[in-house]
Parts: sequence; structure tokens; C-alpha cells
Amino acid sequence: MNLRFSPLTLALAGLLSTAFTGAVQAQNLVTLFEAAKGYDAAYKSAQSQFTATLAKADQGLASLLPTAGLSATANKTSVDLLTGSLAGQNKAYANTSGTLSASQPLYRPANLATYRQAQKQLDLATAQVKSAEQDLIVRVSQAYFDVLGSRDSLTFVRAQKTAVAEQLAAAKRNFEVGTTTITDTREAQARYDLVLAQEIAAQNDLSVKKLALDLLVGTTNTEPKSLTLPVQLQLPQPADINTWVMQSLDHPSVAQARVALDIATLEIEKANAGHKPTLDLNAGFTPTRYKDAYAATQVDTNATSLSLNFNLPLFAGFATQNRIKETVALEEKARMDLEGVQRQVAQATRTAFLGLQSGLGQVNALAAAEASSQSALDANQLGYKVGVRINIDVLNSQSQLYQTKRDLAKARYDVLVGQLKLRQANGSLKAEDLQAVNALLANN
Repeated sequence: MNLRFSPLTLALAGLLSTAFTGAVQAQNLVTLFEAAKGYDAAYKSAQSQFTATLAKADQGLASLLPTAGLSATANKTSVDLLTGSLAGQNKAYANTSGTLSASQPLYRPANLATYRQAQKQLDLATAQVKSAEQDLIVRVSQAYFDVLGSRDSLTFVRAQKTAVAEQLAAAKRNFEVGTTTITDTREAQARYDLVLAQEIAAQNDLSVKKLALDLLVGTTNTEPKSLTLPVQLQLPQPADINTWVMQSLDHPSVAQARVALDIATLEIEKANAGHKPTLDLNAGFTPTRYKDAYAATQVDTNATSLSLNFNLPLFAGFATQNRIKETVALEEKARMDLEGVQRQVAQATRTAFLGLQSGLGQVNALAAAEASSQSALDANQLGYKVGVRINIDVLNSQSQLYQTKRDLAKARYDVLVGQLKLRQANGSLKAEDLQAVNALLANN
């Protein structure tokens, strides 16, 4: 069987081959994500905040533990006697002392609430760093496929330029032999000039998208691996929107709002503690040395103290009552904030699921449109050769075919990113989810 390929097909194949050849030293999605984790300022800021929050949580324990302190005093007094039988003499006294003191709270309900609030910060820190990682996954993936989409667009524009150049040359030849009018040549020239402008725009767009990816991952001249075609794209399992919404109850934003509610509830306990007594155990040890230089005497003493300090608030000018009212209102606010976040996350999950569902439908429709556009172009080229079609029909068919190819490529990338965005929307996105997308990329 003899296979014949048109110059247009060969040109497109050559351009695609060139694009893929450049991916020999390319980086895959997982590699670039790992690079971004060590470079991205927003993610590293979230990690620093995570460390700070953990340290803050440990501070809450201090209110329940004993405190100890050491103090020392040394003074010397000189007295000049001016009258009396000892007039004209000088007497000096020296006094040195040190105190070692310690205090242990025995009953302080406000301190206990403060400690429990600090422990809630651990949950908050975990949710914050999880949210930052999910955001980085989506940003890197979006930038990665933006580059691929822009690179494909440039490839298709160059292939279209080659095809239009061939059509322009054919129109000129036909005009020279008198089989067509000058209109065909001018139409082809106009379309060729337009494609040149599109090529310049596509080159600039690719440069901008690559710079954005470079800035995100902290490397230069990144070259993402291309998607291996054909690729089978499907809805992630389970293919039920309500299941995805139910899973969103563990979303990092929901977790943070839930922690805020718990902290607000404990703040009420702290406010109520303003009416409750406190009890502390205090201990002290104070050695003292007294020296009288005039009488040449020295006295050393050691004083030890142990006490229980009880305090019962009786009246604070209604400050405690108003503080309680404030904390109750703030708890209700935190409760409504949690409800609002849950609704927003559920709505975002539904939107992401439906968007992904629509994207898959677009991929299938555009794949069919690509095949139809190719058939239409072949028919118009044949019709132009036999004289039943004019040049503009061929040019329009070429434009439609390459526009469809660009739209199809972008739709595929949108679906892949959409799968990650769906998991981000319901809070289940993990770094391991990149492996499934990474497996669809070229291995070269």
C-alpha cells in the first residue's frame, strides 16, 4: 500500500516533532512542583507561619506551669554625726540580700482556657499549611499547562502559516497561467499576513507564560514535558457531585473556621472566669547579711516563706459582665462564619465538578469537530483543484481546522487542571494527586 502525505501534513508533523524534541531535557510536573516548594515565597511564608503557630501553641502551657525568679539587693549607708557626744564621727552600714521565689497557680480557670485555646492553634497551623500546599499545586499545574497550551498554539500557527504559504504560492501560479483572478492571490496574501501577526503574538505569549513558570519554580528556561496523545480523560471517581460535596466538610478553610469557633467558645470561658476565685501557691527564700562597720558587727539571716494566695473578685465596674456579652456575640459571629465557609466550599465544589463535566464534553465535541474540519479542508482543497471551490473556501477551512486544534489542546489542559481544582475545591487535594497527571506526560 502506498501512503501519500500532503505537504501540509508533513509540515505540521515536522513542527510537532521539533516541539517534542526540545523536551529531551524537559521537566515533568512533579519535578517542577518540588522545585516550587523550595522557592515560592507564598508557600515558604505559610511554612514560617506554621512554625510560628506551633511555637505559639506551646506558649499556652506556660500559664499552667510554675514560675521562678531570683533577685538580689546590695546597699551601703554612710552617716555623718553632726551633734552630740559623737559629733564628727562617721558610721557605715551595709546590707545585702537575695530572694529566690516561686509561684504555682493552683486554680485559675482563665489560664486553663488559655491553654486549651493554644492547643487549638495546632489544628489551625495544620489547616493553614495544607491550604498553602493545595494552592501551590494548582498554581504550578496551571502555569505548567499554560506553557504547553501556548506552545501548542505557536506550533499550530506556524503550521497554518506553512499551509497558507502553500495556498498563496498556488494562487500566484494559477493567476500567472490565467486560471484564477488576482482576487485569489490578494486573499491568500491577506490571510498570510494575518497569520504572521498571529505568530508574533503567539511567540510573545509563550515567552510570557514561560517567564511566569520560571518565576514560580525558581529556575530558568523551564521546558515542560508535552502531553502524550491520544489521552483518555474521564471524570474522577466517584462520579457523583453530592459525594464530593460531602467530602468538603474537611476542607482546610472549614477546618480553620471550626477552630475559630472553638477558640471563641473558650474565650467565653475566660470571660466567665472573671467572676471566679483564683488560688496560687507562693514560696520564697531570702538570705540577708547586715554589717555595721562602726560597731564591727555582722548579722546573717535566712528567711523562708510559704503562702497560699486566694483572691475572689467582687466588683469590677461591670467590666466582666460586658466582656461576657462581647464574647458571646463573637462566638455567634464565628458560628455564622463557619456556616458561611461551609456553604462557599460546597458551592465551589459543585461549580468545579460541573465545570469539569462540561470540559470533558467540550473535549469530546472538539475532537469530533477536528475530524470534521480536516475532512472539510480536504474537500475544499480537492474542490479548489478541480475548480468548484474558490481560494477563500480553502483559507477559511484552514483557519477553522487550526483554531479547532488550538481549542482542543486548551480544552484538554483545562480538564487536567480542572481535576486538580475539583480536589482543591473540596479540600482533598494532595501532592500525590500530581502523579496521575504526571503519568500522562511524555517520558522523553
